Amino acid sequence: MSDTPFGFGLPPEEPDDGDEGKQKDQQSGGGQGPANPFGFGGLPGAGGFGAGGADNPLAAMFGSLNPTDLGAAFQQLGQMLSFEGGPVNWDMAKQIARQTVAQGTPDGVKDASVGPAERSAVEEAVRLADLWLDDATSLPSGSGSALAWSRAEWVEATLPAWKELVDPVAERVGAAMGDVLPEEMQAMAGPLIGMMRSMGGAMFGTQIGQAVGVLAGEVVGSTDIGLPLGPAGKAALLPANVEAFGKDLGVPKEEVRLYLALREAAHQRLFAHVPWLRSHLFGAVDGYARGIKVDTAKLEDVVGQFDPQNPEQLQDALQQGMFQPEDTPQQKAALARLETALALVEGWVDAVVHAAAKPRLTSADALRETLRRRRASGGPAEQTFATLIGLELRPRRLRDASRLWASLTDARGVDGRDGLWAHPDMLPTATDLDDPDGFVHREHMDFSELDKMLGEAADKPDLHKKTDGETGRGKDEETE
Repeated sequence: MSDTPFGFGLPPEEPDDGDEGKQKDQQSGGGQGPANPFGFGGLPGAGGFGAGGADNPLAAMFGSLNPTDLGAAFQQLGQMLSFEGGPVNWDMAKQIARQTVAQGTPDGVKDASVGPAERSAVEEAVRLADLWLDDATSLPSGSGSALAWSRAEWVEATLPAWKELVDPVAERVGAAMGDVLPEEMQAMAGPLIGMMRSMGGAMFGTQIGQAVGVLAGEVVGSTDIGLPLGPAGKAALLPANVEAFGKDLGVPKEEVRLYLALREAAHQRLFAHVPWLRSHLFGAVDGYARGIKVDTAKLEDVVGQFDPQNPEQLQDALQQGMFQPEDTPQQKAALARLETALALVEGWVDAVVHAAAKPRLTSADALRETLRRRRASGGPAEQTFATLIGLELRPRRLRDASRLWASLTDARGVDGRDGLWAHPDMLPTATDLDDPDGFVHREHMDFSELDKMLGEAADKPDLHKKTDGETGRGKDEETE
């Protein structure tokens, strides 16, 4: 991920003619190193706006273009500034994500369409994983289909979820851009505010697109970060990334694929058969994100000195600590709620998958530990969220939650353990993770029966009332 969280620019197009395309790209200023992540330079031998290099935003955007492409570039700039579709320019995000994917990963591996053999292997792995999970959980299969995605397909499939997660913070920035001006000036400065919001949406779109594109080169499925990013009921793996994940582990690739299929299929079961869970998790993210405040003092300085010829001012403000979590009891509670929910989901998947894999895969312990460290050490998913919404989606108490679910299995059996997902109030809390034995042996109310009773009461007609057609009045019938 770039060190400029809201970097302003577009990555170079993917060469469509192999090595010749790479050479052509190098000649035109593209393919530069990490110091210039989007690979734009100045026009060779040209002055004016092309001579400023990375310090000149117009040079950064258009410096590498030849005269033939310049008109199209200015047209794209006009579209960006006229964007009115919301707090994030998602069209731009999608375009940049796909272009970032097309560039390939740092190890030089390009994205490619998934072949029939790889699709068949993923389908078989998910089918076998679901069969094994039948013995480890009472929740039935949640995978209506098994998909093998390329990285570009992962981008397309997950963008709707990213939109739901990122828009709350972006909305706060857009509102703050208008609120920093005095009310009497807002009408006069309407066009300027509109342009600033369009620029903000473009910058969000740029960064989101780059982040999602980079992430697409590293995730192995649709549930890597503990949230359901893909379509419901579709278990998905990325064969190219699965192979890269297992490359240096010394484990047969079939076992790696099957273990990752177990994790994907377990997540799908949980999200499919715990109907409130998705909204609970996304609501926790939204609740935390809405408690992030924008540094309006810094934004006021930017607005007061804003020069339309220097849009990088907005970029600098966005990347230099503008997002600050509010230090309030409500915000701390929102963060604790989110961290606990993530830990419970990841801990349950960890415990269930281990129970299913341990008797069957010799590499189960090694793969489990590898994935635990990958999630707990703050990998690419955490960095992505920290950049986009000021939030680290790290299940900090993954091991504690996994131990608690395992203890529940020993004490209550699979049905008793999984029955806790019937209602959010039945789940362990952060305090329970500190005292798992106390929670395991505590008596719990059966909320499913309570919900059933309440539902029946709501559906039951009121026998103490008659309709107007029966009595000619709509009041309670008097007792005789």
